[in-house]
Amino acid sequence: MLAKRIIACLDIKDGRTVKGINFLGLQDAGDPVDLGKIYSDQGIDELVFLDITATHEKRRTLSELAKAVASQINIPFTIGGGITSLEDARVLLESGADKISINSAAVKNPQLIKQLALEFGSQFVVVAVDGRSSPSLGWEVYISGGRIPTGIPMYDWINKVTDMGAGEILFTSMDHDGVKTGFAVDALRHISNMIPIPVIASGGAGTKEHFYDVFTKGNADAALAASIFHYKEMAIHDLKNYLCERGIPIRL
Repeated sequence: MLAKRIIACLDIKDGRTVKGINFLGLQDAGDPVDLGKIYSDQGIDELVFLDITATHEKRRTLSELAKAVASQINIPFTIGGGITSLEDARVLLESGADKISINSAAVKNPQLIKQLALEFGSQFVVVAVDGRSSPSLGWEVYISGGRIPTGIPMYDWINKVTDMGAGEILFTSMDHDGVKTGFAVDALRHISNMIPIPVIASGGAGTKEHFYDVFTKGNADAALAASIFHYKEMAIHDLKNYLCERGIPIRL
């Protein structure tokens, strides 16, 4: 069995790491490159950097971030935010990123997923899906940092992007984001059983038990967290030892 992955996520606004609750109330959490280096040294498996800043210089800003991160760490990292073209992705790949993440751009132009997969390989393409439970749709896809509902049923969308060449799905439950009450394990189990590609769980991590549950009940391939690492509420090596002792295949 493949080892489960623990991933630290760094949301970036104006060059700083920020964290909120349910995508709102953002608080400063530190320098993203410094934090990434700390997490790498502490044994995190991967990093995800998501730039949520609206700027006309997005490509240059992200390229500089990728170069800075690549110079400091030697583990895989993903960068997302404002990527809308093959050229945007190429610049990040050449700057040192291992993968790119697309979200709103994929909803607006699904063909971009296929183009990226054909140009760079599916393993380079992470499709991020921000979902919120909906009485009428089950789960609904949101875009623009969780601000805009699309009316798209989430499970249908995940099936579509998988067919178009996505290499991984990064599913964030907006209902669970930042509240530390556990991941959306039922939705994650449904997604993981539905598609053949890896699923990264995001939103809700608060305890070591939550990680155990997301791997055993949610069938996730990786679990992502932010604030519990940023604010030193949980040590990465303690989490990994806890999971290993309970039979979860994990890289120590």
